[in-house]
Amino acid sequence: MELAPQITHISWGKIEVVGLGQGRDMKLWPGGGREWDWSETDTHHLPGIQPADVEELLAHGCDVIVLTRGMDLVLQTMPTTLALLKTRGVRAHVEETCAAVELYNKLAKAERVGGLFHSTC
Repeated sequence: MELAPQITHISWGKIEVVGLGQGRDMKLWPGGGREWDWSETDTHHLPGIQPADVEELLAHGCDVIVLTRGMDLVLQTMPTTLALLKTRGVRAHVEETCAAVELYNKLAKAERVGGLFHSTC
């Protein structure tokens, strides 16, 4: 089973990921990831993470997905996003970013986990 890359550092505006380097916001899945560019899906803090934001994670076979709220809990998640994950049988966790990183790194050791990580507000 291919595992998701570990996050080695999180601070305001900076996320470092094994094998991927660093970025401000990251989208991670089993075997890889990339910077999360909100403009691709026209994502904003409100209404928040959209179903389109998690489609790439689903395409990479995630069984569990960790979604972040940001360091100051500003980023929201649309109810339709959580409904989509539930319909697909994917467990979802929505956490403050530092707590989300800790949970993600733990899950990434044994499960097909993906995540969306926002390193600021």
